Amino acid sequence: MPKPLLFLDVDGVLNPDTPDDHFETHTLLDWPVHLSPRHGDWLRELAGPYKLCWATTWEEDANRHIAPLLGLPRLPVVRFAGYVPGPDDPRLPVLDIIRAAKWAPLLRYAEGRPFAWVDDLIPGSLRRRSLWRRDRLLLRTDPAHGLQRHHVERLLARPPRPRLTAGREQST
Repeated sequence: MPKPLLFLDVDGVLNPDTPDDHFETHTLLDWPVHLSPRHGDWLRELAGPYKLCWATTWEEDANRHIAPLLGLPRLPVVRFAGYVPGPDDPRLPVLDIIRAAKWAPLLRYAEGRPFAWVDDLIPGSLRRRSLWRRDRLLLRTDPAHGLQRHHVERLLARPPRPRLTAGREQST
């Protein structure tokens, strides 16, 4: 069975607003970015049960600038810039349209595969709708602190699995 996808944001997840002593500050694309070597360790650990993917507005710049500093290989990138909505894209409540702008591109990229999404801007309505789905795990981080060990433990404890269909698991 293929690994579930793990969609990763950068700002507010790997680059927190108020970093602690475990972070090093880098200037990337003329912006201060706070990164922690322990995040690299945790992501390499998560690469066992998951296929890591960038799901950030950094897009390919995450591979050029963030991945090397965390000791990660190049990762697949979900494209958000220039995304053209399709007729099958999910309808979202008006209040969630801005904060949930990544949702349709993530669903399209996943193509029905199980996935986890770690971001600081996941609307509560999306988290609630995904709560009982075995094929999705949406984890919101506090942007002040970013990814914490308890998030990693949650991802490791129960990776998303294919949905059950007609009493059997999907083979996607």
